[in-house]
Amino acid sequence: MWNSIWPALLVVGSNVLYHISAKETPQNINAFLSLTVTYLVSAAFTLVMYVASAGGGHDILRNLKSLNWASYVLGLVIVGLEAGNLYLYRAGWKISLGSLVCNITVAVALLIIGVSLYKETLGIKQVMGVVLCLAGLAIINS
Repeated sequence: MWNSIWPALLVVGSNVLYHISAKETPQNINAFLSLTVTYLVSAAFTLVMYVASAGGGHDILRNLKSLNWASYVLGLVIVGLEAGNLYLYRAGWKISLGSLVCNITVAVALLIIGVSLYKETLGIKQVMGVVLCLAGLAIINS
């Protein structure tokens, strides 16, 4: 069971610290300079984690050749995610509201994508959840 729980805890904990950090990034600093520092720290940390987790038999060049398009697109998309959040908070969104509105919208979009592209099933509970999410968005933004 722990194998299912720890990733969720990591995502939640990281998201909380992520939004606090994004909200606290100085507004007078160029967002892309801030993100450059962020990505340099991330690159160094993930390289250390790669070496530590790959054991003695890591062949980085062979592993790089095994990557597909998703790793490269993820690198581009993360810039949009990070810059979007920085500008969201710079535009005056509250930390308690900006993330909520965006995450509800993402959840509904991913539910639709899951059903249409990945053939996931959509039950009555999911439909009710979408309705509640959309109602919540309407209430929050009214």
